[in-house]
Amino acid sequence: MRRKVIAGNWKMNMTPSEAVKLVNDLKDNVANTAVDVVFCVPAIDIVPVVEAAKGTNICVGAENMYIEEKGAYTGEISPNMLVDAGVSHVIIGHSERRQYFKEDDEFLNKKVKKAIEHKLIPIICCGETLEQREEGVTLTFVKGQIKAAYEGVSAADALNTIVAYEPIWAIGTGKVATTEQAEEVCASIRKDLEEIYDTDTASKIRILYGGSVNGSNAAELFAQENIDGGLVGGASLKPEFANIVNY
Repeated sequence: MRRKVIAGNWKMNMTPSEAVKLVNDLKDNVANTAVDVVFCVPAIDIVPVVEAAKGTNICVGAENMYIEEKGAYTGEISPNMLVDAGVSHVIIGHSERRQYFKEDDEFLNKKVKKAIEHKLIPIICCGETLEQREEGVTLTFVKGQIKAAYEGVSAADALNTIVAYEPIWAIGTGKVATTEQAEEVCASIRKDLEEIYDTDTASKIRILYGGSVNGSNAAELFAQENIDGGLVGGASLKPEFANIVNY
């Protein structure tokens, strides 16, 4: 069985002091050894959150990273910096990075490879807009994102990645894909991975659903055959996150 992953994406929220308080408030309530718990936090919060999470089951992830080791890239964070700070996961290709910062598939593929090179676990995001869903091109569009993200990635390395399907129209809107919609796309992603690699590899890669996941819908979503947990936005900043972890 694939081990469930419950990852919180804090986005641009929480000052360092607020971040430490949130970890301290949540850590006892998310102490569930049956799932992987990841807090993906803003860069400025990484060091204090890693320190606050010591001795707990909480892994710390970054929300972004650059593709170079060092150099004249003002404002960027390198993968080796993340590793040295104690980070284990990194979100790559979130729709907000794609939309606001114009990160395209080719650039994101470089990020995936760089994360793997540094033994960081990339959480590779994909998902369609409302217009694309209404046009009936969701599965084709997402397949293109998956193929691009895994271009040149070996099967062995792919096993150390996580996919997060987030329909853009459900992020922070309160709208949630129906269980059937979420499972349909996640199952399609697994088939895409099977085409890229093989059945065994595809069966082992964990696929998360994201988009207004909360304490009341988590259990039903995570019970689906191809949904291996969630990438949680707003609810990861609240006590409710513990209900999702302990779904």
